Amino acid sequence: MDRGSKPAVLVTGGAGYIGAHTAKALHEQGYFPVVYDSLSSGFREAVGWGAFVHGDIRDAGALAEAIDAHGVKAVIHFAGLIEVGRSVVKPDLFWEHNVAGTTTLLSTMRERGVNRLVFSSSAAVYGQGGRGPLESIPEDAPKAPASPYGDTKLACEWMIEAQCRAYGLTAVALRYFNAAGADPSGLIGEAHEPETHLIPLAIAAALGDGKPLTVFGDDFDTPDGTCLRDYIHVCDLATAHVAALRADLPAGAFEAVNVGTGQGASVFEVVEAVGRAAGRPVPHSIGARRAGDPPSLVADPARARALLNWTPVCSSLEQIVVDALRWERNPAYGAGVRGRRAVEIENTTV
Repeated sequence: MDRGSKPAVLVTGGAGYIGAHTAKALHEQGYFPVVYDSLSSGFREAVGWGAFVHGDIRDAGALAEAIDAHGVKAVIHFAGLIEVGRSVVKPDLFWEHNVAGTTTLLSTMRERGVNRLVFSSSAAVYGQGGRGPLESIPEDAPKAPASPYGDTKLACEWMIEAQCRAYGLTAVALRYFNAAGADPSGLIGEAHEPETHLIPLAIAAALGDGKPLTVFGDDFDTPDGTCLRDYIHVCDLATAHVAALRADLPAGAFEAVNVGTGQGASVFEVVEAVGRAAGRPVPHSIGARRAGDPPSLVADPARARALLNWTPVCSSLEQIVVDALRWERNPAYGAGVRGRRAVEIENTTV
């Protein structure tokens, strides 16, 4: 793809779910995304905008080469491991990839004179939630991660903030709530293997492509007894990264910003929305609560509006589900990509 005069932005982990949508948003907003990904969990076919570099976030030489080759002036950093359950049984792996990998990226940026960063953080830094069971969570809520994954995200925030003070790096950490949905084109969407997120699992159950859904607990202190979560459309999440990149911040500034809607949807509400969109009910059963599941995780999004001039525009539950369903029903993309990833994993482990 011809770069022209577009400013180049390195997108680490840009072949993954949120990274690919952000690369597309960057392209549409006049940037040249340079996707840097090891393809350990991302997909080469999700890279349709800008340039692609195959590399590991822990490889300083490859990072420096990519930055120099494309004249990169800013970085959006997604690369890392994200599975909360896996982090509990393999915490050292998460510290190596997420924390050591971010350390390598930061030192390489400093050496190459790149001083603007947007970091993919998580609401996992808040652990069990905010100041009350059904209250929205502001950025200054207590930080008490409930998993090694959350620990690594908070550690990365601390490290980035320290380097902002020490070296004049300017950075924004975006704390995501529940990313969901897919690009309306159906070209890119959510394809994890194994899949652990509620909406794709509910869709697979409704379409007969997966097992019946298990609802983990219906006795929480919430209106219908199931967990409340703040679902943010992945396209809105992508535009939040562009807004963070463009935010007028002084050198050395570090800002942590929630990315959510401020509205919670329950598990039962998601199940009903998927059933309406699919035209058939979602087969499901009620199981025991999962250890560590808070009743409610809902963002206070006021800071994103004030600091980034950003608000979600397509994050109604209905829109999220319709777009996710379109992706899952597209045999060339949703189901096809997931199937190819399963084959790759099987071949790798033989």
